Amino acid sequence: MDSNCVGRRADRPWRVGAAVAGAALVLGGCGSGADDGAAEPSPPASSAASASSRSAAASGAASAVASPSSSGTGGGTTALTPFEADPARVPRTGPQAEALAETVALEPQAWGAGFRSQRPAASAPGTVAVLDERCRWERRALPGSVLASLSRYSRLPGTAGKGEIRVTAAVTVHATARDADEQLAVTLEEPLRCREQEVRAGERISGLMSTATPYGQGKNTYADDQVVEIGSYVTGGGEQSYFWYVTRLGTVTLAVSVKGAAGYSNAELNQYASNATATMLDRVEFALGGKS
Repeated sequence: MDSNCVGRRADRPWRVGAAVAGAALVLGGCGSGADDGAAEPSPPASSAASASSRSAAASGAASAVASPSSSGTGGGTTALTPFEADPARVPRTGPQAEALAETVALEPQAWGAGFRSQRPAASAPGTVAVLDERCRWERRALPGSVLASLSRYSRLPGTAGKGEIRVTAAVTVHATARDADEQLAVTLEEPLRCREQEVRAGERISGLMSTATPYGQGKNTYADDQVVEIGSYVTGGGEQSYFWYVTRLGTVTLAVSVKGAAGYSNAELNQYASNATATMLDRVEFALGGKS
């Protein structure tokens, strides 16, 4: 590994965090009602043409920034992208995509010292998380635009004076980069449709707002596109900050959620999410063997 690569990876968490901090400021100025936040069970795979077109326009035409033709397999990219994969390594079959998702999705120990698996520890094979018509998250069979999807659920148990943090690392491998780009567009618009979302019985997310930062805008120098959602994580025990980052690199989308807990600042929660996103981006680049 060359020194430039080492330096780039070393400062990536800072760059990711800086970009998201800027996005949070934008959302805060819109009156989100939360200091920070952005996350969810796993990236949604639902797709609607009208939603995609409106959201792409709202995000500064994210699909025009760095998306190859939808008719291709998604291996190629334009010059306006931070990463060029080796076409021979871009997954084109379900098994190939499953292997990549297994490699990229963070295990509990990759989040940091003390993290453990939740129960269940991972999503059901052959499914993807979808926000349904009643604003409830559920898992459905993979659509034709998705080759594989995997979510891993971890937690940092509470200690004296601090509650338990719950986190998710999700990887979705799409058939084409255009399919992945459309997912980001739909993700951007979902808080407009569902300001309050049910994660599972007794858990909901409220006051959601989202913003997009395509490559080359703001401080995004590391991904083709990124959507940040902030809001509040509400349970019977109270209300905490909620973070969701959804990041695209070629045909792969990465989702990181952090559900806050008592005793943790938004800066600490943001750091967990930034580090997780940076680590998964590095894993994608290493697995796909391209140049950046």
